[in-house]
Amino acid sequence: MTQPAKPKLLLIDDEPALAAFLADAAKLSGYDPVVTVDDSEFRRSFHDERPQMVAIDLGMPGMDGVELLRFLAAEHYDAPVLIISGFDRRVLESAFRLGEALGLTMAGPLEKPTRLEDIETLLTNLKPSLVP
Repeated sequence: MTQPAKPKLLLIDDEPALAAFLADAAKLSGYDPVVTVDDSEFRRSFHDERPQMVAIDLGMPGMDGVELLRFLAAEHYDAPVLIISGFDRRVLESAFRLGEALGLTMAGPLEKPTRLEDIETLLTNLKPSLVP
């Protein structure tokens, strides 16, 4: 019997240690994480193999998470979008509402620093709704 495919989680974060932490949490939760560190790499990976879930950081050099939310909406992306960021809670909630207004399926948001258990719980709860 073959193992079921793991849902692909595309994540973007410019902090290597945090990106590795998120990727490890995704692996522990049964995902196949793809880590990107900038906007162009994220878009290229997104187009190469459309992921079953996306995790974005709002604060990135040269771009911001709002641009990524608009990009995902323009791509008619209908899978969960998780915001993980160190911004103030009001900023996170505002970005979350913007994502919903753009028609995206929003998850989270999670504030940095976040606990491994919080990420694993969220990812584990979302996993059954994803079709790899």
